[in-house]
Amino acid sequence: MTTSDEHDPTPELYDSLDGQVALVTGANRGIGAETARRLRDLGATVYAGSRSMDNETPDGTERVLIDVTQEGDVEAAVDGIFEEVGRLDILVNNAGIIGPENDIVAAPTKEIDRTLAVNLRGPMLLCKHAVPLLLQHEGGRVVNVSSGMGALGEGQSGGSPAYRVSKTGLNGLTVYLDGEYGDDGLVANSVCPGWVRTDMGGESASKSVEKGAETPVWLARFEPGAPSGRFWRNKRVIDW
Repeated sequence: MTTSDEHDPTPELYDSLDGQVALVTGANRGIGAETARRLRDLGATVYAGSRSMDNETPDGTERVLIDVTQEGDVEAAVDGIFEEVGRLDILVNNAGIIGPENDIVAAPTKEIDRTLAVNLRGPMLLCKHAVPLLLQHEGGRVVNVSSGMGALGEGQSGGSPAYRVSKTGLNGLTVYLDGEYGDDGLVANSVCPGWVRTDMGGESASKSVEKGAETPVWLARFEPGAPSGRFWRNKRVIDW
């Protein structure tokens, strides 16, 4: 890896993901579907997670049932991947919800709990069950789809308390994974895709889904020894 400065590292990237296996959660729409589609086009075998088997996932991917709030779903999905192909190289924790948009005083507790369960507990469960597979080959990658709304330095006013705190916690998970497993070869990073025209971002968002998926897919292409334990936006490191 060559580095021009700490906010603009230049990692070595896989040009092809032939022979590699990826699991993308929330892959039935938006950034998740586009990420799954692009990893497929790069040659990976892609398991496209969705919380309902009735949801459509990109052609050429393997649809897999994962409600990330249900540990049984998570464990069954990871075990199924191991039984079918014997490896996992990339985990993209993309599934997420916005949760209650009012301030914490007015936010219903039930909605706070669900947002934290999907956005933070879910990725932790995925890592709990998937990390052993990711460590079987040097350079297994975890890409946590986070948000600038969870960045401590970008201000936290404007509502959506559970979403903001869940994404701050997701960034903490990234740092933990790097600290705990980085010496074993795991490459874990967070990414802010920006304000994207998805069901969550709305039609007024400034980025297309295709642009929003660019950096997550780029991170999924990192070779062993690439930067890890960092927060990225537009392929540049940003502050936590």
